[in-house]
Amino acid sequence: MDGKRLQQFWNSSDLALIHHRRERRVRVLASFLMWVLGGIWAVYFSLQGNWIVVAVDLVLMGTGVAVFVLSWLHHDRSARLLLFGVLLLVIGGISAVLDVPNATIPRSTHLYLLPLGVAAMMAFRDEPRWLRYSVIIVCLLSFVGLAGSYWTPLPGFNLPDATRRPGTWVNAFAAIFCLFAMLHVLQTDAVQRSAWEEELLEALSSGQFQVHYQPQLDSHGHVIGAEALLRWYHPKRGPIPPGKFIPHAEETGLIIPIGKWVLETACAQLRLWMDDPVLSQLCLAVNISQKQFNQGRFEHDVLAMIKRHQIDPSRLQLEITETMVVKDMEELSRKMASLVSLGVTFALDDFGTGYSSLSHLKRLPLNKLKIDQSFVFDVLTDSNSEAIVRTVIGLGNNMGLTVIAEGVETAAQHQFLLDSGCQQFQGYLFSKALPPAAFTEFTLTRAAIT
Repeated sequence: MDGKRLQQFWNSSDLALIHHRRERRVRVLASFLMWVLGGIWAVYFSLQGNWIVVAVDLVLMGTGVAVFVLSWLHHDRSARLLLFGVLLLVIGGISAVLDVPNATIPRSTHLYLLPLGVAAMMAFRDEPRWLRYSVIIVCLLSFVGLAGSYWTPLPGFNLPDATRRPGTWVNAFAAIFCLFAMLHVLQTDAVQRSAWEEELLEALSSGQFQVHYQPQLDSHGHVIGAEALLRWYHPKRGPIPPGKFIPHAEETGLIIPIGKWVLETACAQLRLWMDDPVLSQLCLAVNISQKQFNQGRFEHDVLAMIKRHQIDPSRLQLEITETMVVKDMEELSRKMASLVSLGVTFALDDFGTGYSSLSHLKRLPLNKLKIDQSFVFDVLTDSNSEAIVRTVIGLGNNMGLTVIAEGVETAAQHQFLLDSGCQQFQGYLFSKALPPAAFTEFTLTRAAIT
């Protein structure tokens, strides 16, 4: 990677956020152009008395306003679906009804379907694959069908040649301009994504990643375990926050080898702790991504690590998220049951932020619920957070699950959680995530004090 490109890459605070903002700006610009151009053409065709086209232009203007409002309210998926749905119908309708080709003037309106298909690749990048590719395929098939036929569902509504002849050149140049603009945006995204992939691969192969351990304490202040947290120390740019690189590891698929390395490192650390009487009873929690968990060899890999390091499987706890629970309940419960039969335990991370139902919780072999730090942060000042925290604690206790609160930063938060029946705690009030040697020192010091 050349120096200029690398510098541009690292000057970005978060490329995923940049992509989202770029896509959102393009969407807002498109909504504005639909409103302005729709208004101009509505006036033009109203003077000619062509009220069918005026009606189409009014639809475009209304859609532009609606897309802008939805984007402003951060209803991004709804805004995308509305924008692309209306544009597909309008472009297809105008091409098939008003822009029917003849011997002297070809059809040109359908050319806009090409940049629209390319735009869909950018707009729906983070959506499910079936949705993204469905929009793209519809755009391409519509383009091919309209380009290769003279068919029209409503003969006799074709615009006059005097209007279509200059419109053909305008449409051709405008469509080409839009196509190159969309391709430029896609190329920029691809370059940045490639940069992340190269850097993450280099970090994994050259040992830039480290695993730190954040202590987890019980109600008596004893260290009863830790959460393994990935840290990236770049040789030139120093520490890189997980929130900056984890999304790109997920996006590029590198979260699978990185997650496997973290799990391997955690198992090796558990083996080292077994040689110390104070540390041998500690549990170690490891976050598992959905892509990692969905790997066909995941169960086999975990079992192989347990055997290779000769650790007690009950000391290894895998943390899953509510998103995983919602997406594939059957496969999730099967794999969890298989690993639980080996002695591995499971925790549901960030509980309360997703959409899992009580029926899901009842079917999963969970051992622990983890209250998300966003609720703990304002539990003393927000009545909704207080109610959620109390509910989660009560739910966990009634279901026989251990409840741990993460993100505990003040003594007042800690006392509230204690009074509410929470059994375990994790947060900066006690300690940040520590390198292995510092974690060992912290644990031995707490053991001596308590």
